[in-house]
Amino acid sequence: MCGIAGYFGGAWSTRPDDTLQLLRRMGDTIAHRGPDGDGYWQDPAQRIAFAHRRLAIVDLSPTGRQPMVSGSGRYVISYNGEIYNHRHLRDRLQVDWRGTSDTETLLAGFDAWGIRATVESTIGMFAFAVWDREDGTLTLARDRLGEKPLYYGWQGARAFGSEPTFLFASELSALKVHPAFVAEISRDALRTFMRHNNVGGTASIYSGISKLPAGCLLTLSAREQRPQPVRYWSGAEVAQQGVRHPFTGGPGEATDALESLLKHAVGQQMVADVPLGVFLSGGVDSSVVAALMQSQSPRPIRTFSIGFREDAFNEAHHARAVAGHLGTEHTEMYVTAQDALDLVPQLPGIYAEPFADSSQIATFLLSRLTRAHVTVALSGDGGDELFCGYNRYQITDKLWRRLSKVPRSLRQGLAKLLLRVPPSSWDGAANAFRHVVPAAGAWARVGEKVHKGASVLASASAEELYLGMVSHWADPGEIVIGGTEPPPLPTNTMSELEGLGDVERMMALDMLGYMNDDILTKVDRSGMAASLEARVPMLDHRVVEFAWRLPMAYKLREGQTKWVLRQVLYRHVPRALIERPKSGFAVPVGIWLRGPLRTWAEELLDESRLRAEGYFEPKPIRRKWAEHLTGDRNWESHLWNVLMFQAWLERA
Repeated sequence: MCGIAGYFGGAWSTRPDDTLQLLRRMGDTIAHRGPDGDGYWQDPAQRIAFAHRRLAIVDLSPTGRQPMVSGSGRYVISYNGEIYNHRHLRDRLQVDWRGTSDTETLLAGFDAWGIRATVESTIGMFAFAVWDREDGTLTLARDRLGEKPLYYGWQGARAFGSEPTFLFASELSALKVHPAFVAEISRDALRTFMRHNNVGGTASIYSGISKLPAGCLLTLSAREQRPQPVRYWSGAEVAQQGVRHPFTGGPGEATDALESLLKHAVGQQMVADVPLGVFLSGGVDSSVVAALMQSQSPRPIRTFSIGFREDAFNEAHHARAVAGHLGTEHTEMYVTAQDALDLVPQLPGIYAEPFADSSQIATFLLSRLTRAHVTVALSGDGGDELFCGYNRYQITDKLWRRLSKVPRSLRQGLAKLLLRVPPSSWDGAANAFRHVVPAAGAWARVGEKVHKGASVLASASAEELYLGMVSHWADPGEIVIGGTEPPPLPTNTMSELEGLGDVERMMALDMLGYMNDDILTKVDRSGMAASLEARVPMLDHRVVEFAWRLPMAYKLREGQTKWVLRQVLYRHVPRALIERPKSGFAVPVGIWLRGPLRTWAEELLDESRLRAEGYFEPKPIRRKWAEHLTGDRNWESHLWNVLMFQAWLERA
């Protein structure tokens, strides 16, 4: 795992040392992604330059250093990732190998088969830039599911002249070092961020800088400076084709097939020349990965988990029980409010653009704990999106089945009536009703729930209803000054999802959006900030393709989520250790904002400060902050979005 950066075109310094120093500065900003070494390459005649930071995982010797030139001399690469089947690919190539790295394997494949054919033959996670000396072309590539990040864009120069320069890097911080970079915040992207707690899709927080979509290649040259990303693998097409051509075997056959695929994927991802372990929460997904990993290890594997002193958020004891059954060497730590307080100022630097999934705190602390013992950790992410694990799928589906029977005009009218009554009045009515019907006491914060439900009553489709259910700020235009919110996914992607049922569409939307923009971003940045490589076996594309072929009855059965995945797990771990209500990887941010984080938050949410910066309308934010502090409402997710942008802006 590594960090990459570079640039192409633009005005070029006549002194190679100037370019080298600039590359060093770009690389230094992402040194956490590769603390084991650095490398630089430039071709002034072609105006192309690469920087690389190395986290040595496979082939720790100098023969694994980058940037690396292919055996023929045609290709030069700066690469971040792991190709898990690279030894198999080597068996197909007739090459006098210099070392044992997967980087060299990729380059040999380019020489023999070309770039696209090589990429299509890989199993792995990656982002790379490769220069073709013969054709004078630069190609960027990103893995199928988007595990590894890659930012790019043309920027106007300030220091070296006026000719635009094409910049690319693993993280935005490396781009900002280049004198051509223009730090113009995109208010469109800010609106997306306020809805989803991340800057999703192909945009970045900066105008003119994009993220290469997952499963895409992009090739440019001095002749072709405005290329479009080209897909070599499409998650939307995989979902559509899987539903059209479903698996026809019985439940036992499905369980056997899934276990075989997952075991092979886990086994491939256990290959490393450094120590490795696994994140273990005690839930279904991480327990499956740990169990299949232990089944292929001759000695106890290393497992890692964290817990919280607040009982409602703590699952450490569940992880400990699973680890005990599997016989792993288990390590855990408990997170305190002080841990969060110490980490919060570092979050903008870790993510380099606004990111507000509050579980980012726990994920980084877990990564840092794990890195103290190993260099690689396997993760169970992906199971919810592939095997129908989120309860919100069922809730939205059931709700839409009822709502769709009522004319939309009536639902709109009802929503307006419900929203006219403030949440406090609904809470007061519920309290009064409790004296008549004691069971009503279970209706905690009923006003908040009524308002949340009313906001989605007028939805025109299950998809729109789902978007409302997963939104933080339902109307980002209420607080963001300027900008226009882009659609959640391109039109062509939405058309590819035709033919899927409502629940399947929700799962596909999460796989293409939420998983990529939130889950994988969190895992990558948290792991890399701790110089830890995180691998995700569930996202082996063969597992993904098989999961989409499985009928819904194998994923959701009699209300039980991830049914077939559970059957695999129960072959290794007793059902009693796993069966319990689902709990996400949440942290008690709402509690901390009223306590140890209150002063920090108050400074960032100061009304005069918000007004002077000019990005937010202060009144809605201040109102939610006041309600949160009194305990009248729990606005932690809304406020955390604002706070993470404010903290990022302070360092931008």
